[in-house]
Amino acid sequence: MSEDFYDVLGVDADASAEEIKQAYRQKATEYHPDVSDDPDAEEKFKKIQKAKKVLTDEEKRQAYDRMGHDRYEQAEKHGFDASEGGAGAGGMGGGPFGGMGGGGGMGGGGLGDIFEQVFGGGGGGRGRRRPRKGRDLRTELEINLEEAYEGVQKQFTVERPEECDVCEGEGHPPEADSQTCPECQGRGQVTQVQQTPLGRVQQTTTCPRCEGDGTLYSESCDECRGEGYVRNEAQLTVEVPAGIQEGQTLRMEREGAPSPEGGRHGDLLIDVSVQDHEEFEREGDDLQYRLPISFPQATFGDTVEIPTLSGAVELDIPKGTQSGETFRLEGEGMPRLRGRGHGDLHVQVQMVTPESLNEEQREALEAFAEAGGDEIEVNEGFFEKIKRAF
Repeated sequence: MSEDFYDVLGVDADASAEEIKQAYRQKATEYHPDVSDDPDAEEKFKKIQKAKKVLTDEEKRQAYDRMGHDRYEQAEKHGFDASEGGAGAGGMGGGPFGGMGGGGGMGGGGLGDIFEQVFGGGGGGRGRRRPRKGRDLRTELEINLEEAYEGVQKQFTVERPEECDVCEGEGHPPEADSQTCPECQGRGQVTQVQQTPLGRVQQTTTCPRCEGDGTLYSESCDECRGEGYVRNEAQLTVEVPAGIQEGQTLRMEREGAPSPEGGRHGDLLIDVSVQDHEEFEREGDDLQYRLPISFPQATFGDTVEIPTLSGAVELDIPKGTQSGETFRLEGEGMPRLRGRGHGDLHVQVQMVTPESLNEEQREALEAFAEAGGDEIEVNEGFFEKIKRAF
């Protein structure tokens, strides 16, 4: 896992506070030491917590963006606190450089400026904006219930944009002539000012003419038509954990679209669907199974063999079992994610009424019914009477 706080949480540098919190919740669930089987889960969880703490604090995040990860960590190591480093004449009390504020020359610069002057780095201006992460891509993967039970390595194909091999992602031949974009003067961004009832509003956006590059070229790459990327099929393998459920999503980090600004690739999100099974119905971590039994089995009891996803087991049917009664086989259901045991297998008994009888069977049932006080006639309603009686 990268040290960079944005990469730790898997968000863009311009992510909103709510997006950061949502990413934190997802990562924290994945790497919490109590549930994760990752051997480095505890260390990763600490990094996730620290990233969230910094990026959800407006002042600390501004300092982090201005200084970059390494220098921010160095500043924190030396006792600086972004929440106490605002502009003004107040000091930087509490750290090893306490008392540098006041009337001395450093009082007005805040944390970033003081740090720049102490450790160097070209003055107190804002640092270069972090390149945006590439887009996340989404695909689907279908597995069967046995694969969901055991866990499986699954190969699949996904179509995604990849850097053009011909122009190496530049979008133009090496020999193409270039000129500074006249729209943005090479800055890659344009600023628009609008007058509103609340005052002047200034908005900075990516230059539409050069698409943020700051430079225009005389010709485009024939292979990618100036995009810098082509769509290719990629063969990937994903580790599907045992116990995964219908509709859950797996994330493959950095297997999404490349960044147009040279940043990290996006992620690939894989929506998992589980096929219906011929014998079992799934409800969360539990499985349901319908067991057909005969009238004598229900009356006298029996020991029967029940299929499970890990092999057959025996179930004792007690005497006098009623049709529709359910028995629970503890631990014979689906494995719970993160290795916390299994669900249960619920076996529902369904008594099967014979559709045809030989003469001996019919006489026996007639005698049974008469012994119970029923006057019967063997006709189309005979079996209905038997069902009502028992």
